[in-house]
Amino acid sequence: MLKSFEPNKIFKITSKAPKYVLFLFIIVLSIGLMEALFLSPEDYKQSHSVRIMYVHVPSAWLSLGIFSVITLLSIGMFIFKNKNFSLIAKSLAPIGFLFSIIALVTGAIWGKPTWGTWWAWDARITSMLILALFYLMYLLAWKIFDNQDKVIKITSFIAILGFINIPIIKFSVDWWSTLHQSSSVKILSKTSIHSSMLIPLAIMTAAFTLFSILIFLMKYNTELIKIKNKGLDRL
Repeated sequence: MLKSFEPNKIFKITSKAPKYVLFLFIIVLSIGLMEALFLSPEDYKQSHSVRIMYVHVPSAWLSLGIFSVITLLSIGMFIFKNKNFSLIAKSLAPIGFLFSIIALVTGAIWGKPTWGTWWAWDARITSMLILALFYLMYLLAWKIFDNQDKVIKITSFIAILGFINIPIIKFSVDWWSTLHQSSSVKILSKTSIHSSMLIPLAIMTAAFTLFSILIFLMKYNTELIKIKNKGLDRL
């Protein structure tokens, strides 16, 4: 079952999904922006500049999460020999790269009033930059190499190698002394961020996730159309 992939059947499902995802995205984003910009309180130290968090943090989370999914798909490609895994990974990469850039840019904007500088070579910022470079290498590999089997192997290697950087980003604030504070949102222990900020952060993260799904579906459908145009019944 894993080896069969019929573009026509998949496309019938994925071609209808974007309009529903777009509808949900607009609703959730509208609620999130209202919460983030008007209803959430200003920080007692950072004042209104803390609102950058509602874009910066979800972008950083999603850039890490998407790269992790790409890595899992790359490993699955080697195990199951299913080229659809690489197609899904390829379709996820652009939005992951975009979020890594947004995280870096918003981090710089937030850093200026908070730290007094646009950029500092601390562990988390540097490791996030490295993640963006791995995304860039992954995307360029798909552009440069024409042989499908070769490019799948190369991009899978880039993803697996780049995944080493993910725990470094996550635990950099614990392993080294950095400008970044330790994580405020924790799964296995008590979260230190107040609910008045946590709720809009969660809503904005949901909105960004829906945006990721939307862009993925658009890219994935484009790849399916390319396959159909080549006259292939399966990948």
